[in-house]
Amino acid sequence: MIVILITVLVFVFIIACYIYGLYVRVIQNKNTTLEALSGIDVQLRKRYDLIPNVLTIAKKFMEHETELFDKITKLRTQAINGKLGSKAKFDAEAQLDTQLKTLMVNVENYPTLKSDATMVQAMKTYEEVEENISSARRFYNSALTELRNSVQIFPGSIFRSYAGEVANFSYFETDVASKQPINASQYL
Repeated sequence: MIVILITVLVFVFIIACYIYGLYVRVIQNKNTTLEALSGIDVQLRKRYDLIPNVLTIAKKFMEHETELFDKITKLRTQAINGKLGSKAKFDAEAQLDTQLKTLMVNVENYPTLKSDATMVQAMKTYEEVEENISSARRFYNSALTELRNSVQIFPGSIFRSYAGEVANFSYFETDVASKQPINASQYL
């Protein structure tokens, strides 16, 4: 009789441990999904904080380049102008030559420009943040799949209520515009 009672108690204990294990798995999957969602938020915050810096650097960088191109264009126009006297024309040509040399030096040393290095670094940082966002989104989708599987497949479905509305969260999917090919000619 004691052997049967011990066997039944062991069997009940094993079933209780199994059910508790299912409960723990659902809760862990829920928390992992919430953590993954939080990870996306952290990466998006990094992006939001980085965008103004990238734009400021790009604007500063483009101002420098625009100023140089504007100077060259203006000096070229002055040098071409037939109404200038020779002295004014030579001065314009000398200034144009100086600006063109500056442009050539900048082109030759383009990678070593401090503004360029800053922009390149900012763009690398931005790309890293974008990659991290993509990774965080993949992790979230994977965590959500695990959670959904754990609460949709019996016997884990018994604990669906413990997953709460997290189990009904949506997967991250790209929008229709992101799936379209990019027409680079729009940006040139």
